[in-house]
Amino acid sequence: MLNPSLDISRVRAISIDLDDTLWPIWPTITRAEAVLLDWLTHHAPATAALFSNTEALRAIRNQMVTLRPDLQSDLSALRRESIRLALTQAGDEPTLAEPAFDLFFAERQRVDLFEDAHDTLAFLSARYPVIALSNGNADVHRIGIGHYFRASISASVFGVAKPDVRIFHAAADAAQVQPHEVLHVGDDATLDAQGALDAGMQAVWINTANHPWPHAALPHATVGNLTALRQLFS
Repeated sequence: MLNPSLDISRVRAISIDLDDTLWPIWPTITRAEAVLLDWLTHHAPATAALFSNTEALRAIRNQMVTLRPDLQSDLSALRRESIRLALTQAGDEPTLAEPAFDLFFAERQRVDLFEDAHDTLAFLSARYPVIALSNGNADVHRIGIGHYFRASISASVFGVAKPDVRIFHAAADAAQVQPHEVLHVGDDATLDAQGALDAGMQAVWINTANHPWPHAALPHATVGNLTALRQLFS
């Protein structure tokens, strides 16, 4: 396998993933599901009894992926409709899905950033236009990091998800550069790094768990954390 070297001189913009790149996602989702379950206990007790733990709520959310493949790139819609399905199955009022989802979504924005995330975003945004590029439904402004980004592109709004090259090209367009001038950063080997390579971008894979690289073409660089990402520019 050819190991390409990162060419910083080519970089005119940065696109960066959010979940599991700037913060760990599953502690956030687990907490949001617990808040949702508590809300259901008070407002839809039959649903809370039928789906009595966060694992059950997650299972019906995953079931919705099969039932509504048209919503696969819209995680907010998937979660909202899974709540509606849970309410319907339990005999509670399905319109409660809206306030229930709003509560879940607000809690989902309460992320715990990796300790080097602010320093890294400040470093990058002082040098390049930075584009948030996510398959998730995090809102960088509600999280409090929106000032670092020139734009934020989510699969739910754009309509297609990574690794589709079109969403990567949208990031290049938002930064007003060509795809080969973008460096994409993310934790997922396939969705982020391979997707960026396919889109003609340079790619840095953040591999915190030291996983083996699963594809033939290698990313331009692999780092273990955001601090190491910053060091690539020094």
